[in-house]
Amino acid sequence: MTAAGPLPSAATLAALAHAALLDHLDRDDAAHARHALLAELARATGRQVWLVAAPCPQPRLDADGSLHLPLQRLGAALGSLCLRPGADLPPAASADALACITQTVAALLWREPGAGADAAPAAAPGGPLIRAALRGAGTFVWEWHIPSDRLGDIDEGFEQLGHARRPGRRTQDDWNALIHPDDLAANHEAYLSHARGECAAYVHTYRARAGDGSWHWLHERGRIVEWTPDNQPLRMVGVQTDITEQRRAEAQANATTARLSKIAAHVPGALFQYRHHSDGWAHFPYISERCAALFGLTPADLAADGAALMRRITPAQRPGVQDSIARSARAMARWLHEFSVEGPDGTQRTIRGSASPQRDADGALMWHGYFEDVTESRALAQAEQGQQLAEAANRSKTEFLSRMSHELRTPLNAVLGFAQLMGLDTAEPLSADQQRRLALIRQSGEHLLAMIDDLLDLTSIEAQRLPLTLEAVHLAPLADDALAMVAAAAQRQDLRLARLGGEGLAAWGDRKRLRQVLINLLSNAVKYNRPGGSVTVQLGAAGGQAVVEVIDTGLGLSADQCDHLFEPFNRLGQALGPIEGTGIGLTVTRGLVLMMGGAIDVQSTPGVGSCFTVRLPAPP
Repeated sequence: MTAAGPLPSAATLAALAHAALLDHLDRDDAAHARHALLAELARATGRQVWLVAAPCPQPRLDADGSLHLPLQRLGAALGSLCLRPGADLPPAASADALACITQTVAALLWREPGAGADAAPAAAPGGPLIRAALRGAGTFVWEWHIPSDRLGDIDEGFEQLGHARRPGRRTQDDWNALIHPDDLAANHEAYLSHARGECAAYVHTYRARAGDGSWHWLHERGRIVEWTPDNQPLRMVGVQTDITEQRRAEAQANATTARLSKIAAHVPGALFQYRHHSDGWAHFPYISERCAALFGLTPADLAADGAALMRRITPAQRPGVQDSIARSARAMARWLHEFSVEGPDGTQRTIRGSASPQRDADGALMWHGYFEDVTESRALAQAEQGQQLAEAANRSKTEFLSRMSHELRTPLNAVLGFAQLMGLDTAEPLSADQQRRLALIRQSGEHLLAMIDDLLDLTSIEAQRLPLTLEAVHLAPLADDALAMVAAAAQRQDLRLARLGGEGLAAWGDRKRLRQVLINLLSNAVKYNRPGGSVTVQLGAAGGQAVVEVIDTGLGLSADQCDHLFEPFNRLGQALGPIEGTGIGLTVTRGLVLMMGGAIDVQSTPGVGSCFTVRLPAPP
């Protein structure tokens, strides 16, 4: 006996009943047919099955877990049909599902004197009772005398399909005229297969035309019960059932399942039903195909063993998942939990499960829910949190630099002011050495003040708090002014300064900040040039923009150095060199250009020189 499970389908139960009735018609032995039917029902359900003679007015569930279904025939109580275990079978619904079985058992008992509490006498006519039982189940019995092709009781078959009685209609050919042309050959082959001994019974399902012109589905079972002396088929008996409504219901169920499968196939996660039985066994009666992508398990795997999914969960997290399910079961509350599994490709994935529980009539718990892969969303959330922390740290750094720069300017201005006063004091003039030392103090202070100014500009740019006054700025006079500012430094290195083009050319920007950009670029071009070299400012227009190029004949930069050129405090290995600098001038320059709606880039060749190109919007 197999493990107890749900009741077989209506088609399977009807087939068991029909086989028992055929057995009785064949052997004329009701007891044998009844015993065989009970044995087949036990095998099909995985349960113990027996009869009790005591009357059973209504379906009931006894304290020992057995289900009792009443057996009645023509108003007589014949006892009850019992199944165990039956705690998972709702009495009323089970009585409806097993009606064809209980009716058949009652009809067979009616043929057994003394078998039931109010059994019929031995002389009770068996044939009419058996046929009445079959008609109640939508079935009729036929007999076929094969050599003469005569069908007995065929009138019931015609009436079942809604055709009027016609006395002369008695042959298999008459019946074949109703069978759908596409099903005729297969129907005949099913008979031949049984006649050749290839199968124990003739079984076939086909379509037949009803009296209203529609097609009905008929399920037919039969067996050859007599043979001629030369071993040819002589007589065959069988039963036939109209299963049209059953087929229609199955088609609707299949269509519903197909629609659900199509919907589930386009859902990123997996829809599921998880059933936990009172004995501790659990499985997934339904889970969509996406479970293969999430867990590397098929719906069939999880239908057979729900613990297969638990084995895919990271071992350290399994107790937490089990506890969360237990809490949901105790409180009958929504289950919501996240856990890690090893995906089909070997990677760790984060799965979020959500389900609502309900208790079935048999005491089992069923969760209806959804699994989704939240690995990417969790990683994105962590990245966003990291970005927020970085932005907060950057704001703190900017605020600190801004405050420190302002705090340093006050004492530094005092130092520079007093140094200047000491150099101009005629009452107590300084010696030549003192003047030289004082000049170093002033030079260092001015360098520090320039660095503080750059820091203030940098923090204002990062905080988007640098005020700009945008206007049309003529570039030629601005470039000449900036060249004049670096002329003294260029002369000390014997550099040639020049401006090319730009007459009448204007850009849309802030005059003060654009002048600062040019001075920063020219200062670097002078500082990092070679003696006897040149610095050229070339002005022009391209693509509706004003273009400023600062070209030098200096040391040049490698591609890697160009990639890091605009990073703050990165002097590209020159921090220990003889040339002073803060490493933030070009960062500030780039920030100012971007704030004015422009762009800056550099082209450089080591040993040849560099060209910084600034593109700015033309005046509207």
